[in-house]
Amino acid sequence: MKLRFFAPVLLCAVLRFPAAALVNFGGLDLSDDNRLLFRADVVQSGFPPQNALFVSRLTDLALTQLTAFPEQMELIGNGRLIQIRNAFGSLRIPLTGGLPQAVAGIPSFVSGKAVTGGRVEDMAASQDGRWLLYVEPVSHAYGNLILADTQLGEKKTVALDIERPAGQFPACWSPDSRVFVYALQGKLYYYTVNPAQIAVVDDRYRLIGEGTINSVSWNRNGDFFYMKGATIFKVRGSELFARTLYADFLEIGAVSGKIPFDFDGNFDRFWIAPDARSILFSKGGRNIFYYPLEMDDFNTVEASLPYLVIPQCSYDINVLWASSGTLTVIASVIREEGPVSLVYRLTSQTDTGPNGTAERMAFVPLEAPPGFSGALSPDGTKVLFWGDQGIVLYDYINWRILRTVSSRPAFSCFWISNEEFVTGDDRRIERVQASGTRSLLCLSGISDYAFEDRSGALPRILAQTGGVWFVTDGISPWAEAPNLQRRGASLVSGRYRVYLEAQPLGPYENLPMIRNTAGVGTMALIPGIQYQRETAARELEAAEGFFSHGPRTGLREVALSFDLYDDITGLPQALDSLRRFGFKATFFLNGEFIRRYPEAVRIIARAGHETASMFFAPIDLSDSRFRINADFISRGLARNEDEFYQASRGELALLWHPPYYVGSIEIADAAALAGYRSSGRDVDPLDWVSREDARRMGIPQYPAADMIDRIMEDKRPGSIIPVRLGSLSGGRSDYLFLRLNVLLDALVRSGYTVAPVSTLMEHAK
Repeated sequence: MKLRFFAPVLLCAVLRFPAAALVNFGGLDLSDDNRLLFRADVVQSGFPPQNALFVSRLTDLALTQLTAFPEQMELIGNGRLIQIRNAFGSLRIPLTGGLPQAVAGIPSFVSGKAVTGGRVEDMAASQDGRWLLYVEPVSHAYGNLILADTQLGEKKTVALDIERPAGQFPACWSPDSRVFVYALQGKLYYYTVNPAQIAVVDDRYRLIGEGTINSVSWNRNGDFFYMKGATIFKVRGSELFARTLYADFLEIGAVSGKIPFDFDGNFDRFWIAPDARSILFSKGGRNIFYYPLEMDDFNTVEASLPYLVIPQCSYDINVLWASSGTLTVIASVIREEGPVSLVYRLTSQTDTGPNGTAERMAFVPLEAPPGFSGALSPDGTKVLFWGDQGIVLYDYINWRILRTVSSRPAFSCFWISNEEFVTGDDRRIERVQASGTRSLLCLSGISDYAFEDRSGALPRILAQTGGVWFVTDGISPWAEAPNLQRRGASLVSGRYRVYLEAQPLGPYENLPMIRNTAGVGTMALIPGIQYQRETAARELEAAEGFFSHGPRTGLREVALSFDLYDDITGLPQALDSLRRFGFKATFFLNGEFIRRYPEAVRIIARAGHETASMFFAPIDLSDSRFRINADFISRGLARNEDEFYQASRGELALLWHPPYYVGSIEIADAAALAGYRSSGRDVDPLDWVSREDARRMGIPQYPAADMIDRIMEDKRPGSIIPVRLGSLSGGRSDYLFLRLNVLLDALVRSGYTVAPVSTLMEHAK
C-alpha cells in the first residue's frame, strides 16, 4: 500500500475575497455650520459590541471622538489622566472628566489609524503614569518595543522584533518607575529610564539572563526577583544601574531561595509577598506551592508547607496579596456550564495531635465573587470585582460584600485611592466613592444623538444613554441635559451634502461621503482601506481522498483543527481564546485522550465545537507492524465512537484525520466505507517538531511567533490550519497554542473568520 506524506509545493498569488465587515458608519447628521455628526459601530463575535460618536468639521475635515468605550483603562500622567483602549485605538480623558483626546505617536482612529478589528493592543504604564510601553507591529507576530513619554509627547524604540503580547505584556515596571525589564527572544533585559538620554544603550550591557517575562517579578519595595532554574535571585533596583557599566563582572544578584522544580517560563508563574519574605509558585498552572524565602536548607526544622491543586481546566490564575499578608488565589476554570472562578485563602489552622497542638498554614476555599476580574485597594482592605454580572465591592479581609456598585456588565475598573475608584460599562465611565457617591467622567456608549435646536447660537451636541440626555459643545465635558430641544437630522447644508457608500471589501461596511455642492468634488470622510492581496509561498499537497482545503473563492474563512493526542496541556487556554473571539473550531480526539480526560471532552462538546475522530489510538498508520485494511480502519473508528459516547453521551462527527496526518487513498477509501470524510491540511505550522525531531529528522524548529508569520503568509481562503495541543516529550522552547490569541487576532485583522472543518466542506459543495 502506498502511503503519502503531505509535501510542500510552490503556489502563485491569490486574489482578495470579500469578508464580513467589522465597522458600520451610520446616523449622519449635518448642521448648518457644516459639522457632521455620525456614529460608528464595531460588532464582532466574541468581543463586546462598541459604538463611538464622532463630529467632524467638514471645512477642514477635523475629526473629534466624543465617546470612549472602556474596554481597557489605566491611570497615567502622574494620576491625572485615564488611558482608554478599545476597538478605535487609544485615547485619554482627564481624571476630572472630559472628552476623549488622541495622543501623538499612539495609534487611534482620530489620528488616522484605521480600524481593523481584533484585540485591543496591550500596553504597560509605569507606576507614576508618565511612561508607556507598547509594541508597534512590524509583522503579524512581531513588533518594536516603544517607550513613550506622556509628558513630553516623545517616544523612542527600545528593542526590535519583540514578540507581540499573547497574554502577559513582555515588559514590567519597577515600583519607582525608573527601570523596566523586558523579554526578547528567550532572554531578559532591563532598561533604565532617563528623559535626557537620547540613544539607547546597547542591549549587551543590559542583559539579565535567559527567561521569559514570567521569570521576573518586582516587589513593592523595589526589589527585583529573577527565577532561573530552581533558584530565585534577588536584585536591588539600584544594582541595575551599576550593571550598565559592569555587566561583564557582576552577578545578577543574591540567592533568595530555591524551589523543588526547575522553572519553565512557558507554563509556570510566581508571586512575591509584599514583605518579600515568601513566594507563591504555580507549576504548570495547576500545582500551587507556598514557600518561605531565605530558609536555611541545611538546618531547617521539619515543617509542612501549604500546597494547592487546581483543576486541570484552569486557564488563568489571579493572586491578591495584601500588605497585611492576607493571600487569596483566584483560579478561572472552564466547566461544562461555562467559565467559573474558584477562590482559596491561605489561612492559619490549629492541628491537635499526640504531641499537642501545632499551627500550620493551609489553603481554604472561599465563596467565589461575581465576575472574573479583581483589584485590591492600595491599602489591601477592599477588593473590587467586575464582569458580566456587574461590579461588587468586597471587604477583603473578612471576604464579604460591602455593596453592589452596579448590576450592569462592566469592562474595566481601577483604584484611585483607598476610598475611590473608576468604573466603566457600555454607558458611562464614572468616578465612584466607596461610600457610593459617583460622578460622570465621559460617555462610553450612546443610544441616540442630535444637534440642539438652538437659534442664534452654535448648536450643541446632545446624546442619550441609559434613558438620560447629555450635552457638550464639542470641547467641554458631557453634562446632564434635561429639557433641551433636539433638531431634526439633516443630510444637507448650504455647502455640503453627505451620504453613505457601501464598501465591498475591507473592514468597513460603508463610508461617509462628502459632496461639495458649492464647488466640484466628492470624497470619503474616512480613508478606505482594502485587505492586502495575498500570496501563498507554499501549500501542502493532499493525499488522494483527503479534503485539504475549502473553496479558494467566496468567503475569507479558514478552519482551525486542534489535535489532542494524550495530553491536556494548552486546552483550557485554547478554549478560552476561541470563546473570547467567538469562533468555533474542530477538535480531533483519539480514544486514549477521551479515556484520560472525559470531562474535557464534555467541555469541548458543550462549548459548541466540532468533535471529530483521530482513530482509537495515536498510532502511525505507515508503521509496518500494522496491517492496514478496511476492517482495521473501520474497527478503529467505531471503537473511538464508543469511547466518545461513553464519555459524553454524544456522537462524534463523521469526520477524521489519521494520526500525524499520514494518509493514503486506501486509508481514505476505507474510512469512506465506514461513513467518514477524511480531513487533510494545506498549512503545516510545524508546531509538532520537538528538539529531538529537529535533530533526528533535520526539520527546522521554528519559534511560535515565526510559526504565526508563516501561517499568515501561507494561508488562503479555505485553508485548514492544524494546531497541536499538549507538551512534546522531545521538548520545545515555546508552543504555538500559547500564542493562539496572536494568531486569531492576525486572522481577524486580515478579514478572516474561523469555522469548523465541516463548514469548509459544506461551502465547497
